[in-house]
Amino acid sequence: MSKSNYLDWKITKYLANKNYNFSRDQILETLSKNFIDEAYNKISEWPSYEATPLISLNKLSKELNLNNIFYKDESKRFGLKSFKALGGAYAVEKISNGKKNITIATATAGNHGRSVAWGSQRLGLKCKIFISEFVSEYRANEMKKLGADVIRVKGNYEASLIECLDQSKKNGWQIVQDVAWKDYELVPKLTMAGYSVMIKEITTQTDQYITHVFLQAGVGGMAAGSVAGIANYFKRIPKIIIVEPETADCVLQSIKNGSIKKINIKKESIMGGMSCGEVSLVPWKILKNSVDFCLSISDDQIAKTIAMLANSKFANKKIVGGECSAPGIISLIASCKNNDIKEKLDININSNILLIGCEGNADENLYNKLLSEGINQI
Repeated sequence: MSKSNYLDWKITKYLANKNYNFSRDQILETLSKNFIDEAYNKISEWPSYEATPLISLNKLSKELNLNNIFYKDESKRFGLKSFKALGGAYAVEKISNGKKNITIATATAGNHGRSVAWGSQRLGLKCKIFISEFVSEYRANEMKKLGADVIRVKGNYEASLIECLDQSKKNGWQIVQDVAWKDYELVPKLTMAGYSVMIKEITTQTDQYITHVFLQAGVGGMAAGSVAGIANYFKRIPKIIIVEPETADCVLQSIKNGSIKKINIKKESIMGGMSCGEVSLVPWKILKNSVDFCLSISDDQIAKTIAMLANSKFANKKIVGGECSAPGIISLIASCKNNDIKEKLDININSNILLIGCEGNADENLYNKLLSEGINQI
């Protein structure tokens, strides 16, 4: 596909962070070096652990005239097909601390719950998972297969979280949530420390200095965990760019506002795991100063990007990338064809770009639907 074929790939909104000030010390004060190092030391000892591939999108880097585009393929993570496997399961292990008589509870849009269910099963713990009416039956069944008791709640993700908190309080269950709020920060920090393992792996997978990192944001956990990993492990600090759905750009709006701004999602994005109305408390402490730029995109190119990954259009190999893996690629392509944004991001022939392929076909039914739609578009 030539660059001219990308003419309809657009950034919806774009914002430079006027409060940008990347401070390793400040970031590692929020998520400590000890937390980050211990997460890697523990997780890398799990029996089924192996680093996920860092794939060169060599065809795309040639088309866009960039030095390298690296794609971290989290579809291969512990058979759970998502980076979330690193966070929830690790938090379960730390919080349960060898106890067997506790019940773990969480609310989820899918991948976090699967990680918590897997982590609980691994340790022989009971697990209760609350999901909203919008979570697919496929995702619910995947969690049931891991031994979890799945409770569906009427309403959206927030409604499922409220129900989870309410029932956990009544029953004395241990909440393992990836979202932070006042006086609930330890578990989200453990979860984010788990996500930083991706960055540690990358340091041993390439000797190229990364110049730009595109990070998807929902409530900000993966993005902030990755930024903390960068602060801990990278010698040089790359430009950090946040990507969000145009209908759920809570990080962009918060950075514009200078403080957390809750947004009302009028239409759920197909990027389900990123369709979040409010950035979480701990991630915000990290993201508010460390992010250079925020971008938002529509759902328009998601299916096409999934199909292009699967059909070796970007790399020499076929890649299984789900709906939340596509945004980094879409925003990079759209940024490169918009001269103003490209210049502001300082993307050029020497750039080494890192993209996070944060999930594979974690929801097989949705993936197959989008893949088939996308094949008709390429």
